[in-house]
Amino acid sequence: MSKYNFYYDESEHSRKINYKTVSAPNYYDNFVTMIVGWSAEKDDILQRHIDFETKYADRKDRNGEIKSTMLQQKQFKYGFASLNKQNAQFVDDFLSLFDKDIHVYFSVSSKIEYLVLQVFRGYRNSILIDADLMKYSITKALVVYRPQEIIKCIYESPENFLEKLKKFFQERIECNKNNPKLKQNETDAFQQVLFILNGISDTLEIDWDYHMSFDGFKKYLAEKDISNYNLIIDKEGNDEEKSRTLKAAREIGLDNSDEADSTKCPGLRIADMMAGIISKLLKGLCDSLRYRSLDESSKKKSLDRNWFCVNEVQLGLYKKLYRIICEWHPAWYKSYSGIYSDDLVVFNALLNSMNHFDSVEQIQTNLDRQGEYFNSHACEQLAKYFNQRSCKLPIEPVVPFDKESYLSQSGEKVYFDSRKQLLLPLHEGSQTFNVLSVGMDQKFTPTITILKDDISECFQLPNELSEWAYSVIGMAATGMDLFPAKVVFSKINERYYADIL
Repeated sequence: MSKYNFYYDESEHSRKINYKTVSAPNYYDNFVTMIVGWSAEKDDILQRHIDFETKYADRKDRNGEIKSTMLQQKQFKYGFASLNKQNAQFVDDFLSLFDKDIHVYFSVSSKIEYLVLQVFRGYRNSILIDADLMKYSITKALVVYRPQEIIKCIYESPENFLEKLKKFFQERIECNKNNPKLKQNETDAFQQVLFILNGISDTLEIDWDYHMSFDGFKKYLAEKDISNYNLIIDKEGNDEEKSRTLKAAREIGLDNSDEADSTKCPGLRIADMMAGIISKLLKGLCDSLRYRSLDESSKKKSLDRNWFCVNEVQLGLYKKLYRIICEWHPAWYKSYSGIYSDDLVVFNALLNSMNHFDSVEQIQTNLDRQGEYFNSHACEQLAKYFNQRSCKLPIEPVVPFDKESYLSQSGEKVYFDSRKQLLLPLHEGSQTFNVLSVGMDQKFTPTITILKDDISECFQLPNELSEWAYSVIGMAATGMDLFPAKVVFSKINERYYADIL
């Protein structure tokens, strides 16, 4: 089994998140982490990176490193279109280091969302309340409108936070009446949030941690079936601060993790540069689409046409980044985020939009409309994501067993076509089973996984129980998971019944 070496770095990380941090002019809400890696047998990328740093030796800092900080945010105001010839060539040469053999994983996490999760930590999804969508709506409102009095309240007078939050949503609902057609969905969401907020009286507490990005990477490794690895984390800050990142990785279960100095570890410098490029594109998109005033917030916002004023080299950069992020090593967990993922969704929409152009001439043919076209595409992707958030069913990668089946998380063999599963053996009368889960495939064939003698087995249910299976799956989709549980199945006069104990 091949061994893999992975390297971790981050961008836009605030070691201490306080009011001064989130109210700073250059504050960006998302914390971006990047992990790049390859098989230990593949070392040609390191030689290519040496050649790259040699070519751009004049850009090294006082520590002898070429870091992403040498690219300034203003150079990404309109994405790659803002890069001058020299910087465009620099980014092009860097992206050319990557090929199909290199793994890229990254996470984008909202700092404001972390605060919101702390405030509403006691609220879980139920059949009556979609707590995830509530947290999403609150986070998005605070990120988009950035009401300083509320964010300041979190740190300076948390006992007044809920009342100020209610007042903010009431004011936004009133403001949205200026353009009800455009803001109807937002108003509906804010009204639902207000309904829930009126029933909350908890005291605000904040407890920071750094686990989320590593949680996603652990799932990526499982999806890619990689168990033999080393994860090297960039060593920075004082001893107490730097150990928190490593500690979080190990607490998640990434035991083969350690720290190294980026001056001595080129893999960390590669991760740093990729994290910097992606975070600057994310921040540029966010700045371009952010509302600047209350009056502006009731109007449609489209991406500035300058984003599409690219030359062939700049368009090529988008296409190269698209291949790295969207084509090579495709995986469900290749990118990871929390409940609020709008910036990540819009970033992916940008890569997809730019990649579909064959040439600069194709963009320039209708340059003034490209912002609107992109806006429509991005809104479609955001709506799709929002609908996905409504479903609470867990999504886990499957391990193929053969062409017809896969191994479930609990280890049993499951056919892609559930009609090939054995029927659950039900005789006349009643039987009780320890049910782990209930499922349904694309052809609406109901299945059930039971635990028998400490071994899990998957069976097909009689079609007569399809409606029952659909109903319990629907409840799980709203956050009300009923299993594992004991279930009594009865067969009486050729009719089937199911009762959860």
